[in-house]
Amino acid sequence: MLKPSFSDLLRSSFRSILKNKSRTILTSLGIIIGVTSVILLTSIGNGLKNYVTQQFDALGANSIFISPGKIFNDNGGFSQSSMTTAMTTSFTQKDFNLLNRKLKNTIIMPVNAAYADIKSSYAIKKTTEIDGSTEEYGKSNNVVPSDGNGHWFTNEENDKKTPVVVLGYKIAQTLFPKSTAIGKKVIIKGKTLKVIGVVDQKGASMGGPSVDDAVYAPFSVVSDLAGNDNINTFVVKAPNKDLIASTKKEITKVMLEKYDSDAFSVFDSSQLLSSINSIISVLTIALTGIAAISLVVGGVGIMNIMLVSVTERTREIGLRKAIGAYPRAILIQFLIEAVILSCFGGLVGVILGSLGTVAINSFFPAKITISSILLAFGVSSAVGIIFGVAPARKASKLSPIEALRYE
Repeated sequence: MLKPSFSDLLRSSFRSILKNKSRTILTSLGIIIGVTSVILLTSIGNGLKNYVTQQFDALGANSIFISPGKIFNDNGGFSQSSMTTAMTTSFTQKDFNLLNRKLKNTIIMPVNAAYADIKSSYAIKKTTEIDGSTEEYGKSNNVVPSDGNGHWFTNEENDKKTPVVVLGYKIAQTLFPKSTAIGKKVIIKGKTLKVIGVVDQKGASMGGPSVDDAVYAPFSVVSDLAGNDNINTFVVKAPNKDLIASTKKEITKVMLEKYDSDAFSVFDSSQLLSSINSIISVLTIALTGIAAISLVVGGVGIMNIMLVSVTERTREIGLRKAIGAYPRAILIQFLIEAVILSCFGGLVGVILGSLGTVAINSFFPAKITISSILLAFGVSSAVGIIFGVAPARKASKLSPIEALRYE
């Protein structure tokens, strides 16, 4: 008997699989679920990283932050007590004056926050964060209203405690659904403030506060609303990107005149971005690993069905061997069938994962990459090979005499 070519084995494998289409689909279901899950989770992780990067790019490359407490541990990650410390402690106006005296050629912006309901004549927005800062904050953080959408408040308005406010795009739509918000009045804690600007639409957030939901007012106005003039954070603009390191050292030196080293943190946006992206990467890898378990389950399913297939086709295998079929040819054919099942599941999983990513991206940052598709499809193919070996070996080692006797 002539040795069959690979194309002959491939055609024979396809014919065997297509005999039972329902079983083929059910067998590949585990692979389909696994590949879809892996692609969706990696896409969400990539989307979050891109979103965070875009948000920090909006802050500018030369932004430096001064926060209460030790934000980072010795390994560069977030300190476990950082959030608690930041929420329960704050800086004072004296710290602001000290930094202004000591630091030259830098812009120092204090940030305070109040939380309250904000009302208009049309609607109410519950428990909204109102951020207070200075004139420079709007431009430095890319939230100055564009032409035709009003203006940002000035330092003069801050000094005079002028009751004005700038709204994010979404919250402006909520409070004033039927008309422009500019020039209208809002009420916060019983105080009436005039809307002087609306920030352009920036897009979706990661599930937390976004610019579209933000409310900004002069620092002095927010201090009155909060009942204190505490400073939650300082945002410092270095003269240029090359002077970030030296500016951070200078800030640290000034702050050490009054505080212990563990009482404050000085960091730039790239440092914070790196820590956040590290956390996202770890979570993505962990969740993807959990999702990949279904690929193993799918592989076990393929192995079981292929073992059943060997049993069902025992007489066929015996007949082929009796007329001269090579054991290796039988092994390769069954191995091809296992790979086809896993690749079919991988292909369907890639399609479903891609469509799912597009759907999720409408509500949550998600971005599919070629590498995630290749990885998921490659792993699904490998699963077919690994779990297809045992059934293929069993088929190739069947004795033709015993196989022909099988009922």
